[in-house]
Formats: sequence, C-alpha cells, structure tokens
Amino acid sequence: MATGVHLSNQSLTNDNDNHLEIFSLIWLDANDDIEDIQNTEQKLRAIINHFKRFRNAKECQQYIEQKSKHDRLVLIVSCQMGPEIVPFIHKLRQVLSIYVYCKDKESNEEWINDFTKVKMSWKTSICLDGVFV
Repeated sequence: MATGVHLSNQSLTNDNDNHLEIFSLIWLDANDDIEDIQNTEQKLRAIINHFKRFRNAKECQQYIEQKSKHDRLVLIVSCQMGPEIVPFIHKLRQVLSIYVYCKDKESNEEWINDFTKVKMSWKTSICLDGVFV
C-alpha cells in the first residue's frame, strides 16, 4: 500500500469487545504490484480473520450491500477508487469506517470532507491494531 491509515484497537471496538474479530475488513484497491499486495494482505490477515480484497468497486459495493446491517465493516480504499464507492455505501449501517489512503491530499480532501465516516491518510503505511502494513 502506498499510503497509510492508523486504526487503533480502541477506534474499532466498543467497551465490551477488545479484539478485531468482530469486524470484517474490506480492502478495495486496483494495485497491480503482486509483491506489495501479498505483503500487505499477509500483514492484514495476521491481525484479522475476516478479510476480503476487491479490485472492482461495483463488486465491492454489491458485497457490502448484501451484508447484514448487524455486521461491522471497515473499508480501506485507495483514493483512486474511493469516489467510485464511497458515495454509495457511506450511509449503510454495516459500514463503520472508511479509510482512504492516498499521496495527493489536496486533490482528495474536498470529496472526502462530504462523508463523515471517511478518514484520510497520506502517510506511507497503515497501522491496524499496532501492526504496520
């Protein structure tokens, strides 16, 4: 992953649950760098079992819409694909947070500010529950 997001255990859990197993992590990115993808996916799977990766925004959207409103979904999406999916899923109850990672903060800040569940990062790595990916 080219940029980063910091997700702490506290931001992903409630007071009664102190682990990430209650969440499903969805990663939407069209990145073609196989080594980078495998490395990132391996790190993500080390901290969460419920992990799904998509390269197509429509397929990802359909998957999210089919999930129960009782599910807890966290989406990590590239800034290139964010505008294709965020407007359609940000109000869904099952979507808790959307993390957009990108290198160009200014170009993406405007559309991101329209959605309350979206957090943006322009760093070089993601930190999920203390694990940097």
